[in-house]
Order: sequence, then structure tokens, then C-alpha cells
Amino acid sequence: MLFRVLVLLGDSTAVGIGDLVPGGWRGFGPILSSAYSDSGYRNHAVSGARLADVRRTQLPRALRDRPSAAVVIAGVNDTLRSDFSVRRMHEDLDHVCRELTEAGVSVVTVRFHDQGRVFKLPGKLRRVLKDRIDEYNRVVDVVVARHGVRCVDLHTMPGAYELETWAVDRLHPSERGHRMLARAFATELRALGHQFGEISLECSGGRELTVWHHMAWLVLKGIPWVFRRGTDLVPLLWNDETPAEAWPVPGEVFPADTGRL
Repeated sequence: MLFRVLVLLGDSTAVGIGDLVPGGWRGFGPILSSAYSDSGYRNHAVSGARLADVRRTQLPRALRDRPSAAVVIAGVNDTLRSDFSVRRMHEDLDHVCRELTEAGVSVVTVRFHDQGRVFKLPGKLRRVLKDRIDEYNRVVDVVVARHGVRCVDLHTMPGAYELETWAVDRLHPSERGHRMLARAFATELRALGHQFGEISLECSGGRELTVWHHMAWLVLKGIPWVFRRGTDLVPLLWNDETPAEAWPVPGEVFPADTGRL
């Protein structure tokens, strides 16, 4: 019988950050894998990865595993940088999904939610980042349609904007959030013919967060993160407009037989 291998590609969410258990980060990957019959599991995700990193580094390693199913979740780190380019994001995501599907791999990716509703940001900065997320979601729609990839829409996922879905940093899912992701990915992969068992949303093993965890995160992680991202994000508060890249009608620009802009 064919041995089924599940691979993860992406950034810190795929790494499992937000779901801390004894021994380190767990996340949706092991939860999803445990429900996959005859599963081999490989996680190639790296915290901080951008789509270009997934394309250049993670994808070749994942293909060597000869996977039967893959989850790709990346793109947020691209939207937080001053060199944001929706065109490059399209090229990278399209390449990743094309290479995987041509290798016979069932692929699931995500459309992102409005992060400003979860991680509180100044009004203008929230609008700029939401616009970038919206642009990237349009890229996801095009790539999904072209390659027959399945997609989880985080914006419409039940409970996506509830506080308990998110970890202390409000950027990564909590244990419950990771379980919600695992359940959603399992549903999409079942639609592609893979056998997945039920995934419980009942939390177990994750660390319970207190007000002290929130305060410690703010001092030790939150403020340093804002400082590091400041050179990318703060200028957006003073720019009247962010120059938009040309993004014509997908049906005219992205013929299914080319995969090129």
C-alpha cells in the first residue's frame, strides 16, 4: 500500500508558534498528521519565511519527500515589508503550487483574514495592511483556480475573530486556533480524496495563558518586534498612498495554460 506523506511549507504559523506544549511548539501540523491514515509527516516551515523562501528552500526539500499532500501557508511576512510586491508574490506562490500539483501532490493553501481586527493597529496602518492582504488574497484566488488547489478562507472560518482563537501575540493561533486550522485543512484534503479522521477542538496539552504572560510578551517580544518592523511599517503612516502595482483582470492576464504574468 502507498505510504502517505504529509508536508508543511510556510512560516511561523506552520512551525506551530502559538501552541506551546512541553518540548516546544506543536501547532496544527502534528494534529493534522495524527488524523491522516498511514501518515509520514515532514514540516519544512521556518519562522519568518517569505514566499520566496518557500519557493527556493522549502519546496525542493518537500519534493524530495515524495509527498501525497501538502499544506502551504505563507505570505503575511511579505505584506509586512517595505519591498512588498504582489507581482513577486504571485510568481512565487504560482511556482510552488505548480511544482507540487505537477508532482501529483494534493495542495491546500489559505486566504488570509483582516489581521488588524485581531492585532490592534493605528487606523491608517491597518488600512494599508488590509489592502495588502486583499491584494494577496486575489493572487491566491488566481493560483487556486489555475492549479486546482484547495483553499481555507481564514476570514470566513467560524471563530476566526474570537479572542480565544489567538495566542498572546495576536499574530499566531492559540492551541484552539491551530486545532481549527487542522480541522479546516482536513476537510479540504478529504475533498481531494484523502482519508482523515475527525479532529477535536478540545484543547489539551497547551499552556494556559495568564495576564502575566501577556505582560511578559509585550515587554520581551512585542516592543522589540515593533522596533524591528519599524523601518518597514512606520513610513506607511506618513505616506498618503502606497503606489499600487498594475494588476489587470485575472481572466485576461492569467491564462490557465501559461502561469505567467
